[in-house]
Amino acid sequence: MNNNPIPKIILASKSPRRQELLRLMDMEFEVVLKDVDESYPEGLTPPEVAVYIARKKAEAFDQTVRDEVVLTADTIVCVDGLILGKPETPAHAVEMLQMLSGKVHQVITGVCLLYKHQYNVFFDVSEVFFRKLTLDEISGYVTRYNPLDKAGSYGIQERIGLIGIEKLSGSYTNVVGLPTEKLYAQLVNLNK
Repeated sequence: MNNNPIPKIILASKSPRRQELLRLMDMEFEVVLKDVDESYPEGLTPPEVAVYIARKKAEAFDQTVRDEVVLTADTIVCVDGLILGKPETPAHAVEMLQMLSGKVHQVITGVCLLYKHQYNVFFDVSEVFFRKLTLDEISGYVTRYNPLDKAGSYGIQERIGLIGIEKLSGSYTNVVGLPTEKLYAQLVNLNK
């Protein structure tokens, strides 16, 4: 018997990948969305950017939640010191994937757990090694999968990840959009 049950989770994310990861973890949750400005101050490191935005998303809930845990996250891709968010157009998605082709990049997910007016923030970093992709492979992927809702313009679990990623160092689920291993450890310790 679990003496330290995880409180009810409010997932403040429309990401179907984050929702699926929580389902696979057998977590009960409700999706509640609020519009939040995702801008950030200049001069932050990539992990600081991801954590800053995740916390900013959680702050929108601070006055409206009681005994629930609000779970927010922000995933960014970083290549050659440049932060890549979500692409604005299909052409922008192609451009991003060309930047990642044949290189190593970092996927950073910042997570914030808001519980009883306390902010618990953490992040995870994974390194992803892409082989050199052809323009046809990139264009075909963007046309078929329309990755405009994904940081760096790709989903690791989709075709481009399956054919293009040669190696991964770190958490796979972090690249999907939520570092489930770290998340679970934080959730079970909330009431301790």
